[in-house]
Amino acid sequence: MLRSLHIGDYMNRKPIKVYADDSLVRAAEIITRNHVSGACVVDREDILVGVLSEIDCLRAVISATYNNTYDIGTVSDAMTAEVQCCELHDNIVDVAMDMISKGHRRRPVVDQGRLIGQLTCRQILRAVSEYNQSVRT
Repeated sequence: MLRSLHIGDYMNRKPIKVYADDSLVRAAEIITRNHVSGACVVDREDILVGVLSEIDCLRAVISATYNNTYDIGTVSDAMTAEVQCCELHDNIVDVAMDMISKGHRRRPVVDQGRLIGQLTCRQILRAVSEYNQSVRT
């Protein structure tokens, strides 16, 4: 049964991350260089403090352009601080259902607040595919 699958078996253990005090220019370079649509935001102890999306970066760039300034700020100025996350031993089906209901494509995985991974829709689909293959054999 899908509920027996463990998040730790499918999550990305090295999610793209940026620091809250990084410049948005640096964060945008990291996001584009890694071909992802966003990054987890952590403090210097890897405690998850937010997420930063391409849209967040673009919003800051447009705002700076509109205000005729070269300073687009830091990650903490543009990030989303209210983050839905999950823990390693959460039920993968429950997490997937919550992601669907909230329109999220990814979910940071934490252990006592510390970022340890990220679960995406693609990884959940891989889990379902592998589960279905094991049931058929």
